[in-house]
Amino acid sequence: MAETVIIYNPQSGGGSHADEVGARADLYEYTVERSERAGEAVTLAREAVEAGYSTIVAGGGDGTVNEVVQGIDRADAFDDVTLGILPLGTGNNFAKQIGITDLETAFAALDDGVRRTIDIGMATDRPFVNSCVAGLTATSVSETSGGLKSRIGGLAYVLTTLRTVTEFEPLRLTVDDGTSDGDAPTWSGEALCVVVGNGRQFAADGTTQADMEDGLFEVVIVKDVPAIDLMSERVLERLFGQDSAHIDRFRASSLDVRSHSSDPVRFSLDGETIQRHDLVVDVRPNTLRLVVGEGYDPAPTDT
Repeated sequence: MAETVIIYNPQSGGGSHADEVGARADLYEYTVERSERAGEAVTLAREAVEAGYSTIVAGGGDGTVNEVVQGIDRADAFDDVTLGILPLGTGNNFAKQIGITDLETAFAALDDGVRRTIDIGMATDRPFVNSCVAGLTATSVSETSGGLKSRIGGLAYVLTTLRTVTEFEPLRLTVDDGTSDGDAPTWSGEALCVVVGNGRQFAADGTTQADMEDGLFEVVIVKDVPAIDLMSERVLERLFGQDSAHIDRFRASSLDVRSHSSDPVRFSLDGETIQRHDLVVDVRPNTLRLVVGEGYDPAPTDT
């Protein structure tokens, strides 16, 4: 039996990669399983573990990657399998962070590329590999243009939210970094969003790779700012600079995010949205064995 299975989302990226994925998989004698509906990749990944595959490849975007990681987690198999990625989605943010930029690079890395063991995040019982974002709506994520994201990165979602939501209610939160023993919160107040990066470091350009092997999250809290002050990209770029008065940054291995509103907070885990009033986010260090490309930096410098 082949040792590698590709869990392929045929809807990712407009569905234009089927022939190339099939041809390359045949060349390397990889098995291909199609994920036809939301959540199916979770089941397929768990079944792949049970079938004895040693390498499970997520063929799709960040959402497919997240579902495959969920399946591996549910099978309690992080010690047994390696994750590979075929970047077939629209953004492919996590794949780019680890140096997997296209199908040719991805298949070459699967064949003889470097393997690293990286941290993952756990949002209560849900794993994520790239980021956990609180306060951005699913609508803003889907409506953010590729051009805007290329210029100012993932934090372009904040600008899109302010442009598309008629009345944006700031989040009233307490964010505890797990070191205060309940005596004093790390942060409390009103925020536009809280972004927790495992694979992504939210810097001024929004696209910088975080250190995925240090056992810490990169945390950014965007404080409540009058919407009129955020209606230009130039202002937004300055806002996310390292010295902005509207940004709190710190590193933490654990966070407890608690809402002080009657409405639940939307959290985006690698682009997959959940709603919670409270969420505990923990690093699970050195957990996921991952196929990386040459562009992956095991110890990126701070921006």
